[in-house]
Amino acid sequence: MPMRAEREVSWKGQDLILAVRAQPGARRTEVAGVHGTSIKIRLRARAIEGEANEALVTFLADEFGVPARSVSIEAGEQSRSKRVRVARPDPALVAHALRRWGVALPRA
Repeated sequence: MPMRAEREVSWKGQDLILAVRAQPGARRTEVAGVHGTSIKIRLRARAIEGEANEALVTFLADEFGVPARSVSIEAGEQSRSKRVRVARPDPALVAHALRRWGVALPRA
């Protein structure tokens, strides 16, 4: 059964909003489940000069099949806790990624 956190994933119009808890400096970049009300994402990149933020944007763009310019960090650029917007992802790709990550699907 997927883990559930109340505000980890939501839709705002056609955009996907994710609450992310980043862990920079990890062995590899991957989703590590849920941390409170956020999706925990381990990032290989270190938190130096925005490298971890760039890695997060690239990872999410690849996971949701959108260009990196469609992924933006709306809040928390200097924090491990972030709010990320993915502009107009394919709902089928979102559902597939969230199932793989073990995260409950948001209501559209």
